[in-house]
Amino acid sequence: MAIISYNTIRMANLSVVGSHNVNGVSKLHSDIIKKSIFKDFYDYTPEKFTNVTNGIAHRRWLNQSNPELCELLDDCIGAGYAKDAAKLAEFKKFENDETVLKRLDEIKRIKKQQFAEYAFKKQGVKIDPETLFDVQAKRLHEYKRQLLNVLHIITDYIALKENPDLPMQPKTYIFAAKAAAGYYMAKKIIKLICFLAEDIRKDPKINAKLNVVYMEDYNVTMSEMLMPASELSEQISLAGKEASGTGNMKFMINGALTVGTLDGANVEMAELAGEENIFIFGLKADEVSQIWRNGYSSSAYYNKDSMLRKVLETLIVGFNGESFADIANYLLTGSPVADPYMCMADYDSYVLTQNRISDLYANDKLVWNQKSLRNIAAAGYFAADRAIKEYADNIWHLKSLK
Repeated sequence: MAIISYNTIRMANLSVVGSHNVNGVSKLHSDIIKKSIFKDFYDYTPEKFTNVTNGIAHRRWLNQSNPELCELLDDCIGAGYAKDAAKLAEFKKFENDETVLKRLDEIKRIKKQQFAEYAFKKQGVKIDPETLFDVQAKRLHEYKRQLLNVLHIITDYIALKENPDLPMQPKTYIFAAKAAAGYYMAKKIIKLICFLAEDIRKDPKINAKLNVVYMEDYNVTMSEMLMPASELSEQISLAGKEASGTGNMKFMINGALTVGTLDGANVEMAELAGEENIFIFGLKADEVSQIWRNGYSSSAYYNKDSMLRKVLETLIVGFNGESFADIANYLLTGSPVADPYMCMADYDSYVLTQNRISDLYANDKLVWNQKSLRNIAAAGYFAADRAIKEYADNIWHLKSLK
């Protein structure tokens, strides 16, 4: 708890002592702060600690970005949700209305077509709007695990190379991210994604079922096009590492289904939308901590999973004339610990969940659209209006001006 220790100012401790409130930005994050990061401070002054889950500017990410969806919402529940996002909950009444579900599907198709045209105009990349849009749009970082996503794509690629006629739900994996200029591993992962994409494009038969796109120069304008077009939202950080996330909320309010770990605000999204309307996989935060205490060994997962071995061997051979043996080594023999964000540990659970997602999308689009509608209806809680009001009422003690 020392503020000055070994000739160092411990800024986090100073921040806690100097603040009248301390909060995390999601329920899980606040729990971690109280149970581990600042446990002693919490024991000393528990009344100081609280939680305010992040929120998004829903008038930008829904009203401005997706006028087609807003038109449907206006017809079903009126326009009141623009001022009070909690009113989106009324949309759930239409979860069994096939006319509304069909219109929801048509709107998603329109937004996908718009994004495909935008992507072609921006960087000459071809995207088939009839494929499932599986999107990971966020900062490129090891803990957010774009690499886990890639390991699954390679799994599908191997299967299609062995049997190009394999029945498979056609998917377009879209990555959109920026990374710090000096972040070496992030650059390697970006290069891997781009070289893998080029390799896949060389085989038109495989490319019809499997497409990978890395969107360049990711920014808010692009995001406003991409979020409404997305059907699957990748929120796959190692449990316990993501403070909250807000991209997950932007996807959710536009009707994308989430595949994610129980991390950050994913926990609350699952509670509000219903766990049956979100695809949860992988280790939980307490399980991650327990594995670290016992000693994590990525090679144990490598040795018992023949498909995972094949994926790493394929990384070593490489894509589009470039070997990615360094990434295989990072996962298997890296120092001080191999695979520090446990991609190997969550690989099997993630692949099985992705298979379940593809099966549902291919075989029961009505149920898929019901889940989409329920996510939209549950998204009102994640509006910034609610988050700011909680700060104003409980922390800043401000009264609103009429």
